[in-house]
Amino acid sequence: QVQLVESGGGLVQPGGSLRLSCAASGFAFRVYAMSWYRQGPGQEREFVARINSRGGSTDYADSVKGRFIISEDKTKNTMYLQMNNLKPEDTAVYYCNGGPSSMLWGQGTQVTVSP
Repeated sequence: QVQLVESGGGLVQPGGSLRLSCAASGFAFRVYAMSWYRQGPGQEREFVARINSRGGSTDYADSVKGRFIISEDKTKNTMYLQMNNLKPEDTAVYYCNGGPSSMLWGQGTQVTVSP
């Protein structure tokens, strides 16, 4: 079955850390760029980070640069998002995206940053 499944969300205090995972199955994970997006309450879905298939170069939204790190383990068909120094404005449902023509989306995982 072709799918992306996120995990690792939760409730964390400001300044805390979380690591999200995105497990891919049913397609050749290693040949596609993979990305994280998020959608906050009442907001549109926005780009967070991307890791490219060749060379593993990365891109980040300005709002998360220096705090979030995207990575992947191709042997496990899994992508990660290490989120450090979390802020209340990082509260959102986080989605992974990728696969052929970047058409695959996971179901999302909730991240809530609150005292």
